[in-house]
Amino acid sequence: MKKGSCLCGAVKFIVSGELSSGEICHCNQCRKWTGHIFASTSPQLESLTIEGEKNIKWYKSSEKVNRGFCSHCGSPLFFDPIDKIKHQWIGISLGAFDSPTNIKIALHIFTAEKGDYYEIPECESQNKY
Repeated sequence: MKKGSCLCGAVKFIVSGELSSGEICHCNQCRKWTGHIFASTSPQLESLTIEGEKNIKWYKSSEKVNRGFCSHCGSPLFFDPIDKIKHQWIGISLGAFDSPTNIKIALHIFTAEKGDYYEIPECESQNKY
């Protein structure tokens, strides 16, 4: 079981199931949403329990996904695919978890859209998209 929260504590969560290995998204939307990159893990939706759900604001950033953030402190927390028939997972910000997470980054995605102000370290798997 892993716990986490937003910066102010208005949104807290528990993941009772396994956490996937981490991935870092470098797409334009994630960079603008977080101010840099979005590091996340994607557990099964059914394993997530949220306390303070009323404090989450959802932004539909595309036809495929909603992004959830704390309405008080602005912490980016959730990357939620709209198609629940196809996707039974939810992306959760690794930075919102209490330590230790015991997660390792396994994948960098949308690296072709990365910012020009940083380099991506060598990684076993990079997806250029």
